[in-house]
Parts: sequence; C-alpha cells; structure tokens
Amino acid sequence: MAIYEHMRELHGLPAFSFPFEAGTEPAGLPAPEAVAWRVAVDAYDSEEQWQDVFARFTRAVDTTRVRALIVGAWNEPYETGPDAVIAALLAARDRLPALRALFLGDMVSEECEISWITQGSVAPLLEGFPELEEFGVRGGAGLVLPAVRHERLRSLTVEAGGLSAQVVRSIAASELPALERLDLWLGTSDYGGDATVADLAPFLAGERLPSLTHLALRNSEMQDAVAAAVASAPVVARLEVLDLSMGVLTDEGAAALLAGRSLTHLKKLDLHHHYLSEEMENRIRQALEPAGVETDLDPDDTEEYTEDDGEVWRYISVSE
Repeated sequence: MAIYEHMRELHGLPAFSFPFEAGTEPAGLPAPEAVAWRVAVDAYDSEEQWQDVFARFTRAVDTTRVRALIVGAWNEPYETGPDAVIAALLAARDRLPALRALFLGDMVSEECEISWITQGSVAPLLEGFPELEEFGVRGGAGLVLPAVRHERLRSLTVEAGGLSAQVVRSIAASELPALERLDLWLGTSDYGGDATVADLAPFLAGERLPSLTHLALRNSEMQDAVAAAVASAPVVARLEVLDLSMGVLTDEGAAALLAGRSLTHLKKLDLHHHYLSEEMENRIRQALEPAGVETDLDPDDTEEYTEDDGEVWRYISVSE
C-alpha cells in the first residue's frame, strides 16, 4: 500500500499549500502563524526549482511569524535528494525565528512512492533550528541522521517503507531530553528495513528519553517480535500512548503483549492494521477498555495471501 493524502496538519495547525505556479500573485493568504505552510513543486514537470518557490514564499509571507513548515515534493525526488532544499531552509533560518515544526518530504504516491523518495543527511536541520519542537521526515532511501543532541525537540517522526538499522541506532544514541513523542516506521527488508529488535533496546529501556510518553514502533514486518520486546520494557510504565499499528501483528505478538507489563494505565493502545483473530481482539478489549484505555483495532483492509504450498504472506501498511 502507499500514501494517498498529503498531511492535513502539523503542530496542531491546518496545512495550507502555498501557490507554486510561476507568476502567481498570492492573494487572500491566511495569517502566517495560523497554518502549517506547505511549500512544494510538481515532482516531475516543474519549471521552477523548489528553492525558487520557497524564495517567493519568503517574499509573500511574514516568515518571522511562521510556526510550522511542510516541505512537499522537490524536483525529481526519485533521483535527487533534498540538499538544495535543506540549504535554502538553513539560509533563511534568521527569517524563521518562530519556526517550531518542520516536516521534510510530504509526498503522496503519485508524486513519489515512499521507498523511492531520495533523502540525505537531515542532521543540519536539527542543528540549524535549535528551537524546533517537532521534526518529521518521510523516506528512508539515503536517509542519514547521525546521533544528535537537541534540547527542545518534543516530537520526532521518521516514516519509511524500510528504515535502516543505522538510522535507528543513531536516534537511539541521540540526546533528546525533551522528547515526548517518538514515531518510527520500521518497514520491511524488501525496502532496506534491516533494524532488529535489539536496535530498539535503548528506546524500550527508556533511560535516554526521560520525557517520552508516546511511543510508536510501527509499520513493521517484525511486529510480533517488537510486541514481545515491548511487553517487558521498562518504558511502558510511563507511556500514555503505545502504537504498534500498521504492521504484521498476529495473535502471537498480541498474546505476548497482554502477558507482559500492565497496560491499563495507557490512554490509548493503537494496533490498527493487524492480523488478529476476533477472539484476540475481544481479549484485548476485555483487558483494557474497562480500565478506560482507548483501543484501535481496525483491521484497515489488511491483506493476507496463502500460497498453494501453504505459505502465508502478510503485508505492512505502507511499503513501496
């Protein structure tokens, strides 16, 4: 499956696309601080470069009041990374003093499939915007994120059809004392997702992320193993939201989760897109909903195929 809709909001603000056609005179624009501005070009046929559209954006909008920025498609993202985009953002950082949220790579499948998005080193953005509270990136191909220290970052999202072990380990080694929300799409080995459960150990121990209350380890082909590891993880005791959705979660992983540390303190357990039996769904509801835990058990059009030889194929939610 793929991503078919652009982001609708960021930092609690509705997304608004800045007009990118050359010669367009923007009119009736919203207040700079009222929306999350999406700046993009046509991924295939744009005569302008992304940085040129961004320059027009900085002229048309009082960027000193902009709080959230969404980078959509840049030129030919299936073969060109975001280096020029990142350079343009860093060159404008003095004109973005209020920026608190940044997402890099908001593209749908028609623009570029998630596993075909060419990424690069995104650490300069975190280093260049020390006041950021939310940062997200889509696409794992070529993604480089060395271990960093960021004092104010509260939310980190990395969406991929396959997330490399190197990126997972670097995030685990980062110093993020304010981080409350971590969302990693681990993906499948078919698209470079080679992280193991052992790579997740620092997140599960919880010592390096003292403020973490929302943990999402999702979109994974090893979701059963992840669930089993989470079941005994110390970090669970202080979570408000646990998200193991979008992956290949079966009754085996769910049973391990229920047999582990108590989950009745959670506000929400998200398991949507799963391969659970109706009996297991009922067990989860009976164990958690009387305690006031919101559970999302939507199967979400899960696909499963059985070969003639009996081999069963199950799929994560977003891969290609």
